[in-house]
Amino acid sequence: MTDIRKAGTFRLGDRDVNRMGYGAMQLAGPGVFGPPRDHDAALAVLRAAIGSGVNHIDTSDYYGPHVTNRIIREALRPYPANLTIVTKLGAVRGADGAWLPAFTADDLERGVHDNLENLGIEAIDVVNMRIMGSIHAPSEGSIAKEFKVLASLREQGLIRHLGISNATASQVKEAQDIAPVVCVQNQYNIVHRGDDALVEALAAQGIAYVPFFPLGGFSPVQSERLNEIAAGLGATPMQVALAWLLQRSPNILLIPGTSSLGHLAENLAAAELTLSAETVAALDAIGA
Repeated sequence: MTDIRKAGTFRLGDRDVNRMGYGAMQLAGPGVFGPPRDHDAALAVLRAAIGSGVNHIDTSDYYGPHVTNRIIREALRPYPANLTIVTKLGAVRGADGAWLPAFTADDLERGVHDNLENLGIEAIDVVNMRIMGSIHAPSEGSIAKEFKVLASLREQGLIRHLGISNATASQVKEAQDIAPVVCVQNQYNIVHRGDDALVEALAAQGIAYVPFFPLGGFSPVQSERLNEIAAGLGATPMQVALAWLLQRSPNILLIPGTSSLGHLAENLAAAELTLSAETVAALDAIGA
């Protein structure tokens, strides 16, 4: 059995979490909308993740909507004392599954209460404000008004810690001027390296960086080269991508998602994969 503790831990809020976590997005139906194809399998994946040592789960009540949080509640409640659940606010789903911005004070407060109810908890460990930007890439613009709403909800005790997602470095600083920020969640991987400086800056401050889309944005040529490197290591491309992130910086926390027990085991095994300096250089060259 994989020992994910080999990847180490990092402070998230007021808890040390294993750097290999789990993202619940894929537990919902196709397009992250509606119920899962196999409800029992979704429960099994969550329980297997916890049984393997995962103590950091990323979710949102707009996954489904409401689907993943209710599955998490069914599978894991009463929750392990060391489990940190992180959710996101900033969107709702239309009747057709569209992702719609939801940033008014009423939207954000409603989102907090929906997460509390569907997870069956009294306070959310961490809430990320998910800035819509250009969907998977950040764009500049003030987020102070919206972040102040979340800071107020934190002061009320409904949220324990705050984070920010799909954000620029200046937006991170703007949020920090309002309330403590414990994590930043942005797209980042071997070829998508725009946040290199931000990763370093957050590491110096002891703030977690949580990348999403570990295989997102690869060109066919880049994917082919990654496949070649992975084959030479006897690993999958996803395992190599995750291992590269773990070695990139100690403040990086991973949240690979899957609805498959087999893929869960493969993803977690990346915690034990050590890349040589030569392999890291070859992977860096893919991005270059």
